[in-house]
Amino acid sequence: MLVVDPGEVNASLVAAGMIAPAMESAIDDVSLDRAHLLRAGRDLWPAFATAAGIALAHRSAEWRAGDVEAMEARLRALGFDARRDGASVTTDDDYQIEPTQALAALKQALGEAVVAGTVTTIARIDGGWRLEIGDRWLRAAAVVLATGAGDAMAGLPETARRLIADIEPIRGQIGVAAGHLVDHVVRGPGAYVAPMASGAVIGATMEPGRRDTAPDAEASERLTYAAWTALGRSPEPLSIEWRVGIRGATADGLPLAGAAPGEEGLFLALAPRRNGWLLGPLVGAVVADAIEGRTASPHARALDPGRF
Repeated sequence: MLVVDPGEVNASLVAAGMIAPAMESAIDDVSLDRAHLLRAGRDLWPAFATAAGIALAHRSAEWRAGDVEAMEARLRALGFDARRDGASVTTDDDYQIEPTQALAALKQALGEAVVAGTVTTIARIDGGWRLEIGDRWLRAAAVVLATGAGDAMAGLPETARRLIADIEPIRGQIGVAAGHLVDHVVRGPGAYVAPMASGAVIGATMEPGRRDTAPDAEASERLTYAAWTALGRSPEPLSIEWRVGIRGATADGLPLAGAAPGEEGLFLALAPRRNGWLLGPLVGAVVADAIEGRTASPHARALDPGRF
């Protein structure tokens, strides 16, 4: 196995590392089936984190401000833990990782399997595929496209190109604050504040259709104001580094994970919307099962690229 890594800042790094099926399900008011899928993604994390050397934090997540009663009702209706305490509701069903540490751990675990570079062209050959990386070519019996919200590379079959073209880019802006603000995740209308090794992260926007990556001053101001509101504190000076990442989303908000329709040896792991970290191990398992011909997991159909 080889992983071709362009080494650029990507949406996985510009993230808060939320492994948060409870809050994500309640905020989006999803169906029971969707909540079950997100919970299943979370349940794979303890073993995955141990195997990869990723530090998985079992921290509570708290919702403050806004309609707390409605948030509590949605959490309970979807089968998640919820504890009401006055003007907030807390769940212990969400986890968190530190993206910088997690990516470093994954790269170390892969070792020499990581190849620095960018695939510019792919071509079908007898027995598999040929990939152009800079001035050299690699051969592979199976290829997994995990290229985020980027454009399709040259040479991809038309079916895969159409699926990639239909992925909607979503611009996400977060701020990394130098100060210690919280010891667990605090969410409220319009923002969250989560602990990080460097202090705290404030997020996040969801701006469909945008690919620009320069931080937006108005978005920074809105997020900061919403964060202080959620914390129930008066604004105070903070040193904040604002970052932008581009996520990808499908029409139903779930990733494309599995075999590309009608293309032997070509697999997709794309478009997890804002649940890339949460669903990472599940997407990986679904793709690995498809490559190795194992019985598909109960969640494979929901993620099957052929559904579109």
